[in-house]
Amino acid sequence: MGIQNTNSKLKIFSLNSNKELAEQIAEQVGLPLGKSSVTHFSDGEIQINIEESIRGCDVFIVQSTSQPVNENLMELLIMIDAVKRASARTVNVVIPYYGYARQDRKARSREPITAKLVANLLETAGATRVVVLDLHAPQIQGFFDILIDHLVAVPLLSDHFLNDPNIDLENAIIVSPDHGGVTRARKMADRLKAPIAIIDKRRPRPNVAEVMNIVGNVEGKTAIIIDDIIDTAGTISIAASALIESGAKEVYACCTHPVLSGPAVQRIQDSVIKELVVTNSIALADEKKIDKIKQLTVAPLLAETIIRVHEQKSVSTLFD
Repeated sequence: MGIQNTNSKLKIFSLNSNKELAEQIAEQVGLPLGKSSVTHFSDGEIQINIEESIRGCDVFIVQSTSQPVNENLMELLIMIDAVKRASARTVNVVIPYYGYARQDRKARSREPITAKLVANLLETAGATRVVVLDLHAPQIQGFFDILIDHLVAVPLLSDHFLNDPNIDLENAIIVSPDHGGVTRARKMADRLKAPIAIIDKRRPRPNVAEVMNIVGNVEGKTAIIIDDIIDTAGTISIAASALIESGAKEVYACCTHPVLSGPAVQRIQDSVIKELVVTNSIALADEKKIDKIKQLTVAPLLAETIIRVHEQKSVSTLFD
């Protein structure tokens, strides 16, 4: 991998949410990160300064809209505006984790559809393309009227388990923690040549999960739970206990986006989960880096996407 032309009109900039990932991406592409600074006025307003010419360039801005979500989102919107006004040829936004994606429809009366609002904001600010990883609901792609590349982490997570000598793949079963994640679980099951099980749960209110029953036979199996987001880890820890109670030999878990808010890390530490495998779509604070959590990098996937977009090559092979 790496960019073909050293005089390329390709620039990669990082904002504050995930600088380490942005540096890894730039290194894979074979370019230094673009020079820019993010400062604040005394009242907290964000000020951004791009410190090199980007006229006529394909600019890629790397920013996850993770916690603090609103700060990171505003940084991104202001950076898009700055890049557009600096005469960039294209303004490409790389959002490894797309915040507000869980509000993707009106589940009840008088609710906002925030995933659509954020899409509108990115477009209005001046983005010409968005690259995202594992949207909470794939149909959010339809909220954008600009180009969108929707990448998936299932191959990366699957390869980790395929190459882990401690995992008994002969007796593995892939578990979806809810009905909505069955497609994702099936993709991993196809790669690991394993059957799937589904946890049928009811959620009385947000961030509170209540497991009802397990569809599928997990007795004597190595269960691998796959989800897109782990937030408070309530669902995943209850699901893991339910699997063990139903006769599973051991439980692993994986997800793309380690939001891990509130009591999540403690819950994972205290749970029966042997290992939680996540990606670095969200930067983990030091206190969240426990032995049970293993983080894989999505930098090669995002770097390859950036190169292909810049060189006007097909990106579709990277979607699976």
